[in-house]
Amino acid sequence: QAQLEESGGGLVQPGGSLRLSCAASGFAFSNAVMSWYRQAPGKERELVAVISAVDGRQTYTDSVKGRFTISRDNAQKTAYLQMNSLKPEDTAVYYCNAKVLFTEYDFWGQGTQVSVSA
Repeated sequence: QAQLEESGGGLVQPGGSLRLSCAASGFAFSNAVMSWYRQAPGKERELVAVISAVDGRQTYTDSVKGRFTISRDNAQKTAYLQMNSLKPEDTAVYYCNAKVLFTEYDFWGQGTQVSVSA
């Protein structure tokens, strides 16, 4: 029943921008910590950004600080990842994750491909 659906990936040139969206349904979105992960071929999945459920606190991995911004719209039940100044090393499948507070619910989207290449 619970579902996350990512969109917005694509192919961009270095220095370009993309905005990823994660549309949620079937659970209490406002009570969920939302995160973006990414996984490149041959590498482990890594946490990219987190936004808290209560106060919207944002946390980023060092490699994307100053370039990426995570946000959420509780009315639309959607989380976003704005990616600017993209680099080839940002190329990966990006996954949305939701962890609902005070529950064991942990949901993943299907992933969306981001490719950065000249």
